[in-house]
Amino acid sequence: MQTYLSHLECSLCSAEFPYHTPRFVCESCGGALFVSYDLSKASRTLSPARVKQRGVSLWRFREVLPVQHEKNIVTLGESMTPVLHFEKTGRKIGLPHLYVKDESMLPTGSFKSRGMTVAVSKAKEFGAHTVAAPSAGNAGGALAAYAARAGMESVLVVPRDTPEINIAEIRQYTDHLYLIDGLIHDAGAVIKKGVVESGWYDCSTMKEPCRVEGKKIMGYEVAEQFNRVLPDVIVYPTGGGTGLAGMWKAFEEMETMGWIDEKRPRMIAVQSSGCPPLVRAWRRNAETCEPYNPAWGFQTIASGLRVPKPFADRLLLGILKKSRGSAVEVSEDKIKDAMRYYAREEGLIFCPEGAAAMQAVCDMKERDEIKEGESVLVYNTGSGLKYIELLRREE
Repeated sequence: MQTYLSHLECSLCSAEFPYHTPRFVCESCGGALFVSYDLSKASRTLSPARVKQRGVSLWRFREVLPVQHEKNIVTLGESMTPVLHFEKTGRKIGLPHLYVKDESMLPTGSFKSRGMTVAVSKAKEFGAHTVAAPSAGNAGGALAAYAARAGMESVLVVPRDTPEINIAEIRQYTDHLYLIDGLIHDAGAVIKKGVVESGWYDCSTMKEPCRVEGKKIMGYEVAEQFNRVLPDVIVYPTGGGTGLAGMWKAFEEMETMGWIDEKRPRMIAVQSSGCPPLVRAWRRNAETCEPYNPAWGFQTIASGLRVPKPFADRLLLGILKKSRGSAVEVSEDKIKDAMRYYAREEGLIFCPEGAAAMQAVCDMKERDEIKEGESVLVYNTGSGLKYIELLRREE
């Protein structure tokens, strides 16, 4: 296996660090660390034509993934997810070039498979025995699944009101699931303590560099599926924002290697009105988010969006500005309605996070924030079947 891994670089202050041993956040400013590669060398063996010859595995992009030895790859068969043309919906709302990338097709039923296959593989390469993370749902199931595949222990701490299927899923993979009264940042505090006291390998969102590397492959796939002409608009449900940051990183890497030009999509971060810290910061033109307080009415059925303050908020807001994008919120009632509507209209049961993104497109089109001739890609980040309690309410 050939990787052109070079070093780690802080996404905020650009400080550089070697990557021979585990590192998690920048020692200079506390920012999220990104893996850097020698892209001039990588481009000698990694090209769009060669990628197509390698099948559809996420690991076909091995030159720009951080695992150095093939024996350390922990995989459940992650493959390229489909892009669906939503022609009927597009005709109704005046967007003929409307597409959905369906991440529910991944091994653990959500896009979290992407980040965890790479994070757990690197943890294995470093000799870790126990991986740990806080989770609002799908990330916990994915981490536990890949840890089991690797023969590692996993520790997950989740809010007690996490969707029941996610809790049941995690319990299938590990005995070390802890439910807490609180939100994901409270769960994160428990993990932080365990990392210090018990030596757990921290796989928390944006505090472990390799989850971004797995998520960035979404950006590489989009370039491949759109014949290296990126969509005009990417609409992405955003909690911790790893996927948003990962795709932006992928676009920069591909431009450096000559795969795409300088054109970038407008990146739209979608949140629920029940927890919109990025939206509030965006409206204030702020560089960081204020923690969204439960006392303000914190409540959303989209568990993946229940992040009161993303760890990488400064980075995410910067990406939205660079892309000329925005952050928008969708009401809880509209999320519920969208889940049911698109199941019947398009044959796809969106997860609530993906339903929020679809509804955001409709709302933005009505406000003339998306134009008729633009190509728009919406992410359905997981299977709606993992939200059984929401489906039961519709019976």
